Amino acid sequence: MSQSASSAVNEVTQYLQKLIADGELGPESKIPSERSLSARLGVSRTIVREALHTLSGKGIIETHHGRGSFVSCAVTSSENKSALINLFGQDPKAVLEILEVREQLEGQACFLAAQRATARDQYRIREAFKKMESVAPDWDANLDHEFHRRVIEASHNSVLIHTLSSLKDLTLISIQEAVRNFNQKGGFKQVVDKHHSEIYQAVTTGQSAWARSAAMDHVRHVREALKVLFDVEMKRLNDFQSSTSGK
Repeated sequence: MSQSASSAVNEVTQYLQKLIADGELGPESKIPSERSLSARLGVSRTIVREALHTLSGKGIIETHHGRGSFVSCAVTSSENKSALINLFGQDPKAVLEILEVREQLEGQACFLAAQRATARDQYRIREAFKKMESVAPDWDANLDHEFHRRVIEASHNSVLIHTLSSLKDLTLISIQEAVRNFNQKGGFKQVVDKHHSEIYQAVTTGQSAWARSAAMDHVRHVREALKVLFDVEMKRLNDFQSSTSGK
C-alpha cells in the first residue's frame, strides 16, 4: 500500500474512532456501509474496507458476514451471561440493586443529554417517546428501554454510554419487573408516564437540572414500589414457612 493510501486509511480509522469515542456511534450501533462512508469521505471503498479491518483487529468493531459491522461493547459478556442474568432476574434484592445503579447513572446521563443533545439526538428521543406513547395505556418494556437508551446516547459521554449498555439486559429485567407487577395499576402507570414526559421535556429543552431530577425520581419511584411489593411477598413466604415448620 502506498504512503498516501496508508495515510487515507489512518484518517478514516481516526474518523470512525472519534464517532465511537464521542458516542455518535454507540454500543452495538451499525457502522455505515462501505459505499456510504466512501461517498461521505471521498475515498475509495478499498480505503474504507482497510480502515474497518483495522478497527476490527483492535476489537473496536465486530463484523458479521451478511449483516455488516457493529460497534463492540466496552464490557464484554461472559459465556455464562444468560445464566447470570436469569439468576439476577429471580432475585428481588438484585433487581432493587440494579435500580439503585440506574438511578445514579441515568440521572447523570440525562443531565448531560440536556446540555449536549444534537438535532439528530432530539429527533431520535422524540420518535422513541412517540412510540412509547402510541401504545398507551399499555406499558411496553422494550419501548420504555428504547426511550431511555436514546436519552443516554444523547449524553455523548462514551464511558456512561458503554457502562449503561453493558447493563442492558439487567436494566430490561428491572423494567419488565415493573411492567409485570404494575401495568394494570393505572395510578402507578400515570406517574411513570408523567416522569417520562418530564424527562423528555427537560432533555429536549435543555433543562439539565430538571432532567437529572426527573430521571432520578422516575427510577426511585419504580424501585420503592417494587421494594414494598417484594417485602410483602417475603413476609408471606416467611409466614408460610413458619406455619409449615410448626406442623
